[in-house]
Amino acid sequence: MAIVDHPTTSWQAMQEGNVFYRRQQCYSIPGKLPDLGDYIIAGCRYGGPIALMRDHTKLLALGRPTPAVTKAQIQVYSPAGEGLLLFSWDQAKIIRFGWTIDEKLAVLNEEGVYRLYDLQGDYTQYSLGPEAAELGIIDAKIHDNGLVALTGSLTLLEVKGWEGGRPLTLANPGLSEPPHSWAVIPPDLNISRHVEVLVSVDATIFTIDNLESVDQRLSRGPFTHLSPSPNGKSLALLTFNGTLWVVSSDFQRSMAEFDTSTVPGAEGSIRQVEWCGNDAILITWNSLVVLVGPFGDTLQYYYIGSTFAITEMDGVRVIGQDVCDLIQKVPASSLSVFRPGSTAPSAILFDAWDSFTKKSPKADESIRSIRPELAKAVDECIEAAGQEWEPYWQRRLLNAAKFGRGYLDFHNPTDFVHMGQTLKVLNAVRFYEVGIPLTYTQYNYASPSRLISRLTSRNMHLLALRISGFLGLKPDAVLKHWACSKIIKSRPTTTSTGKDAELSADDEVCRVIVEKFQDLGGVDVSYADIARKAWEVGRVGLATKLLDHEPKGSDQVPLLLAMKEDKLALVKAVDSGDTDLVYHVLLHLHKRLPLGSFFRLLEDGGQALVPATRLLEVYAREQNREMLRDFYYSDDRRVESAVLSLDEAAHMTDETSKLTAVKTAHKFFSEDKDRSFEAKMTDDYARLLAIQQQLESETQGKVKFFGLSVNETMRQCLLNGLSKRADKIKADFKVPEKRFWYVKLYALTEARDFESLEAFSRSKRSPIGYEPFVRHLVEKGHQKEAITYVAKCDPPRRADLYVECGDWRLAGKECKDRGDKAKLEELRKKAPNSLVERELGQIVSSMK
Repeated sequence: MAIVDHPTTSWQAMQEGNVFYRRQQCYSIPGKLPDLGDYIIAGCRYGGPIALMRDHTKLLALGRPTPAVTKAQIQVYSPAGEGLLLFSWDQAKIIRFGWTIDEKLAVLNEEGVYRLYDLQGDYTQYSLGPEAAELGIIDAKIHDNGLVALTGSLTLLEVKGWEGGRPLTLANPGLSEPPHSWAVIPPDLNISRHVEVLVSVDATIFTIDNLESVDQRLSRGPFTHLSPSPNGKSLALLTFNGTLWVVSSDFQRSMAEFDTSTVPGAEGSIRQVEWCGNDAILITWNSLVVLVGPFGDTLQYYYIGSTFAITEMDGVRVIGQDVCDLIQKVPASSLSVFRPGSTAPSAILFDAWDSFTKKSPKADESIRSIRPELAKAVDECIEAAGQEWEPYWQRRLLNAAKFGRGYLDFHNPTDFVHMGQTLKVLNAVRFYEVGIPLTYTQYNYASPSRLISRLTSRNMHLLALRISGFLGLKPDAVLKHWACSKIIKSRPTTTSTGKDAELSADDEVCRVIVEKFQDLGGVDVSYADIARKAWEVGRVGLATKLLDHEPKGSDQVPLLLAMKEDKLALVKAVDSGDTDLVYHVLLHLHKRLPLGSFFRLLEDGGQALVPATRLLEVYAREQNREMLRDFYYSDDRRVESAVLSLDEAAHMTDETSKLTAVKTAHKFFSEDKDRSFEAKMTDDYARLLAIQQQLESETQGKVKFFGLSVNETMRQCLLNGLSKRADKIKADFKVPEKRFWYVKLYALTEARDFESLEAFSRSKRSPIGYEPFVRHLVEKGHQKEAITYVAKCDPPRRADLYVECGDWRLAGKECKDRGDKAKLEELRKKAPNSLVERELGQIVSSMK
C-alpha cells in the first residue's frame, strides 16, 4: 500500500500559528495543457472546467511546442487536463467568455450576439438587441446568472438569466473613456437583489445599479484589479503603484493593506487578484503565487510556467501547466483533530481509536477523559472526514467517529450515514477520468441533483445513474439525457438502404429507449421531450414512434403539430378526451392550413374524427358562422347548410339579407330529394317575405309587415283596410277557411268595425259557427254586440250564451220558447240579484 502523507504535511501557518492554510494537489497534469500565458482563460467555479482561447495580442515564438490553433477556436479542459470540447467561432470578434451556474460556456461578441455552449458543443444563440449591435460591445463581465456588457457609448446593459431576455440599461455613470478596471457583484449577493457594478474611474470608484450611479469619492485610484469576495461583502483593490487594499463593499471599513512590491522573487506585472474563500487573497505572477492573509501575512507557492486561479466559495483553485491545486483555509474540524498538540475532544477521540486499533489500554482512558464532550467529538470527526481529500484519512476519521458512537447511549446516525454516502460520491467524481474536484462544502451548496446534471452533460450516464440510485434520487433526468444522446449518435445499422434502413434503425432505437426506461423505472420521463429531440435532429419517424409511448395527450399534441403531423395530432387530441386540447388543435390547423385542406383533413378522418367535427360545429356556431358555412358546403351537407341559413335569417334585421338567406335555404333544401316539404315551406316563406316587402311599400312604410307570419300579415291587412290583399294572401297560401274566419273575427273586433263584422258573418255560412263570435266579443267587452249573434247559435246553447252576454231576461225567454223549465229553474237559482230572480220566477209561473 502506498504511503499516504499526514494531512498536516500540506499545512502552512499564518498569524503566528493561529491560522493554517493548505495546498491540496487535486491532479498532476504534466504536458496536458498548453502554456497558459499565451491564452485568455475563463474558469468555471465548483470544480468546473476551464476554457482557453489564444491571446493574439501576444507574440508566439517559432518552434515552441504550442498547438496550432486558429483565431476563432476555444478549447475546454477538465481540471484534470482532459480535453472536453473544441469548437470554432464563426461570428464577429469575441469580447468575453465565461461560465454560467449550470456549466455552460457563454461567449459574447462585439455585435452583442452571445451563445451558450454545453459540453457537447450544442448551443443556443441570443442577442442584446439592435441598439447594442449598432453601438458595439467593448467589454463584459459574465457571472453565474447573467452578464453585464459595456457598450461603445460607455453605457451598461444587464442581462438577467440565460433565457434570452431583453437587456436592461443600468444607470449612466457618465464615463468619458473606458474604465481602468471593473467588476460585478451578482444580484444574489446584494441586499437589494439587484446587480451592482463597480467601475474604477480616475482616482475613485463608481457604484452603479439599475437606479443610480454613486461616486464613492476615493482618492487612491486608479485601480488595475478589482475583485469582490465570494460573499460580496469585501473588495480587493490593486492600485497602479502595487498596493493591495482590502475594503468592505460599501467602502465604509478598511480591512487590510499590503505592498506587493515587497514580495521577494516577484517579477513582471501582476496577472490575477483572486479571493481564497472569504478570508485571504491570492496574487499571481508568472510562476509565483502569493497568498495574503487578513493581517498582511503571506504564503508563497511556486509553479512551473504561468498559472490561472479560480475563486471558490471555500478556497481558490490554481491550475498550472503540470498541476491543479486547491488552496484553502484549513477547516476548524480538521484543525481540531490534526493540529499538533491539540487537546480538542475530537483529537483525543481520534487518538483513542488509534490506540484501540493497536490494542492499547490507553483508548479507554482517553474516552473517559472526554465523556461529557464525546458527542461533540463524534460530530467533529464526521465533519473532518468530509473535509479530507484522501480516502485513507476519510476512513480513519469515520472509524474514529464510529468508535466514539459505541460509547454513547443515543446518537443520531443520520449525519454519519450521510457523510459516508457523500464521500463515496465525491471520491467518484474527483477521479481524474471524471475530473470534478468538488469539495464537501461546494457539494452541499450546489446540491446532488446539479452534480447529476453536470455528469450527464459530460455523457457520463452510467456514473450519473449509479450515483442517482445510490443517493435515492429519481433516474429520470439521467435517462432523458441518455435517450437524447442515443438519438443523436444512432445511425441506420441494417443491411438495407434508404427508407427501410431508416425505419429499421428507428424501431431499434425506440425499442432500446423504451426497454431501458421500463427496466430502470423512468416513470416520470416525458417521451414527448425525447421525441422533440429526435425531430430536431431530423428523425421524424423515430419521434412519431416515441410519441406513441407518451401517456399524456397534452404533451403529445404540441410536438405533433410542430412536426406537421396534423391528422395524428388531431386523433391523439380526440383520444385524450380533453375538449380544450381538441379545440387547440382545430384552431391551430384552421389558422395554418388552407381552408380546403383543413376541411378535407376532417372528412378523411372518418369515424375517429367525428367528435372533433362536432366540436368544430359547436365552436363555429357560436364564434365563426362563416367557417361553419364553409365547412357544410365543403362536406356537401345541404340540409345543415339550409338550417344554418334559416337560423341566420332569424337574427337578421336587414330585409334584403333576410330574404336572400331564406332563398339560399330553399335552394339547399330543393337540392335534396328527401326534403321536398322543407323546400316548399322555405319557398312559401320567401314568397311571403316578398309580399310583405310589397305591402310595406304600398303603405309607405307606415305599417310593419316584414317578418310577420301569414296570420299576422292577414291581420295587419284587415286592420289597415286592405281586406282584398288579405283575401289574396289567403288564396295564395291556401289558408283554411276556419283559420281565416278566426283571423278576420279577431282583426275586425280589434278594429271595432262591427258593421263589417256583421256583414262578414252574413256573407256565407260560418265554418266556425257563431258561438266563437259571441265568446270573443264578450271576452273583449262587447256584450251588446255579441247578443246579435246568439240567435244564430245552436238552440241548446243560446240560454247560456245570453247569460254570458249579461241578458238574463232573454235567457229566460229562450228557455220559455223552448219549454225548458228545468233550465229556467237552474238559471233562477244562479240569478245575480233578487230582481232577476223575481222576473225569472214569473216566467216559470207563466209556464204552469
